[in-house]
Amino acid sequence: MSPLSEHRDTSPMNPMLMGIVNVTPDSFSDGGLFLDAEAAIAHGEELVRDGAEILDVGGESTRPGAEAVSAEEEMARVVPVVAGLSGAATVSIDTSKLAVAEAALDAGASIVNDVTALRRDPEIGGLCAERGVGLVLMHMLGDPRTMQENPVYDDVVDDVKAFLAERLEVAVDAGVDEERIWLDPGIGFGKTLEHNLELLRRLGELRELGRPLVVGTSRKSFIGKIDGSPVGERLGGTIASSVLAVAEGADVLRVHDVAETCQAMKMANAILG
Repeated sequence: MSPLSEHRDTSPMNPMLMGIVNVTPDSFSDGGLFLDAEAAIAHGEELVRDGAEILDVGGESTRPGAEAVSAEEEMARVVPVVAGLSGAATVSIDTSKLAVAEAALDAGASIVNDVTALRRDPEIGGLCAERGVGLVLMHMLGDPRTMQENPVYDDVVDDVKAFLAERLEVAVDAGVDEERIWLDPGIGFGKTLEHNLELLRRLGELRELGRPLVVGTSRKSFIGKIDGSPVGERLGGTIASSVLAVAEGADVLRVHDVAETCQAMKMANAILG
């Protein structure tokens, strides 16, 4: 199943919540906590109980400076978890490798979340077209190893918008149904604090591309740059940025703390709706 084409409640503060399931030893926030497949599956099931409609399973960290892993290692990490969670919720595979995407789709995933937007393995577009699954295209300057080395833009929103428009066209040309594509501005991926804040302020301009927007601010370093908080103490900043992102047009929130985000959105919707 894929919520990319489903009809949902269109209340102003009713985003879809994408719960993060990191099956990695080195993710910036929860690396190593769910490396064991059974622990990752149990965590994903808990996120569904908390309100997640999508579970985004990833086996390679994309934090700044993260080391690359082989496709074989990534598959060994994620395939059992995807298979274990595919009956509990819609599962997204967070990967930029064709072999991993294919194995995860075989195991029950129905969305590919590609942080390189088809630049690493363009064949992922054809795979998604062939399988009729969803595709998330994200903006990132450079790659995880280099993205935070002095990122520069003429106008960050205009530049990100142009990039996403071009990658959307590439995906459609590869045969992916446009209705199955979501776009992600890539908060924290090759952006300074001011770049991230400007993107969040001007999300409405990215909505002009006509596709749903995925936004992930959860526990990211730009929050800590504002108040000095360590990664484990950024829930307040995550919720504030998430609520405001939805108010500016975000359709999907990619978060670690699903229960708290779900409560915040219910309250915001009760007040504003």
